Amino acid sequence: MMKRILTFAGFSVGVGLMLFSILQTAAAQQPQPAKAPQPPARVADPAYKQPMTPWGEPDIQGMWPLSHLVTTPLERPAKYGDRAYLTDEEFKAAQQSAAASQKQKASGAIPVSENGGAIRQTSLIVDPPNGHFPALTDYGKQLQSKLEGSYKPGKTVFDGIEDFDAWDRCITRGLPVSMEPRNYNNGIRITQSPGYVILLIEMAHEARIIPTTPMPPLDPAIKQWLGESRGHWEGNTLVVETKNFNGITELTSAGVPGSPRPLQPSSPNMKITERFTRTGPDTMDFSMKVEDPTVLATGSFTVAYPMQLDNSYQMFEYACHEGNTAVRNYIETSRFERAKKAQTPGAK
Repeated sequence: MMKRILTFAGFSVGVGLMLFSILQTAAAQQPQPAKAPQPPARVADPAYKQPMTPWGEPDIQGMWPLSHLVTTPLERPAKYGDRAYLTDEEFKAAQQSAAASQKQKASGAIPVSENGGAIRQTSLIVDPPNGHFPALTDYGKQLQSKLEGSYKPGKTVFDGIEDFDAWDRCITRGLPVSMEPRNYNNGIRITQSPGYVILLIEMAHEARIIPTTPMPPLDPAIKQWLGESRGHWEGNTLVVETKNFNGITELTSAGVPGSPRPLQPSSPNMKITERFTRTGPDTMDFSMKVEDPTVLATGSFTVAYPMQLDNSYQMFEYACHEGNTAVRNYIETSRFERAKKAQTPGAK
C-alpha cells in the first residue's frame, strides 16, 4: 500500500513539473506588452559650443515660439498611462497629422492657427508621472468654486467686471500659463543685457524682466500679476525663481490644449522655478516646476518641453484692449436675456 502511495505521489510531481514547463513555454510564446519607449537619447553635437554674450553670460537670445507644441496636450491622455513618449509609429503619425494641418491652413481650408510640427512627448506635464494635473486641496476646491470668467462651465450671468477673470479683461494669462502654448500668438522673444534677461511674450503683451545678478528680494507684501523673478546661471543653464504672486490668475487656461476643466486656481504662496538650457544652435530645453501647496494636494507639478529657435517668426503688437467690446457685450446680453426671462410668464 505504501509503495502505491509513493508511486502515485511521484507520478503527480512529474505531471506537475511537466504542466509547469508547458505553461512556461506557452507564456513565453504569448505576445508581451510593449515596453514604454525611453526618452530619446540626446546626441551631443561635438561642433556646438554655447555662445556667450560680450559681457560673459551664456547667450540664449532669439525668437523661441511655442507653435511646435500645439499638438501636444498639457495633460496626458489616459491611453498612454505613465508612458511619457510616443512610439516611433505614433510619432510618425503625429508628424503626418501636423503636416496635413499645415497644408490645410496654407490653403485656407481651416482657420488661421499655429501648428509648427510635433514632439515625442505624450504631454507637457512630466511630473506627476501620469502626466495629470494634481488633485486640489480642500481649500483649493473652495477657491475653484469661486473662480469667475467667460470660460467657467455653465456660467450665464454677467453683471459686472467681477464676473470676468484677468484673461477676459486682457490683463494677463499669468504664470505658468504664459509659458505654455495655444493655437495662435505663441511668440516668445528672449533678449539680454548685462545682468538681465528679458522675455517678451506675444500673448498678452507681457515683458518679464529677470535680473541675473544678486538683487534683494521684494518685500513679501508686494504682490504682482506675474510675480517677481530672480535669475542666476548654473553653468550654461538659466535658473529663474519667481515668487510674490497676487494669487488672482489661474494655474491653467482653457486656451492651452489639453488643459483640465474646470480651471485650476492659484494662491499668493505659489513659487515657480524655470530652467533654460541651450542644447544646440536651434534648440533649448525648458522646464517649469510649479509649487503651490496651498491649492495642490501633492504640492507641485512640472511642465517641460524642447524649445526651437525660429527667428523668421513675426511677432506683432497684441493690442487686446483696443476695440475689445467682449466684456461689455457679455454684460449687455446677459442683462437682456435675464430681463426678457423675467417678463415671460412661467419662464425658469
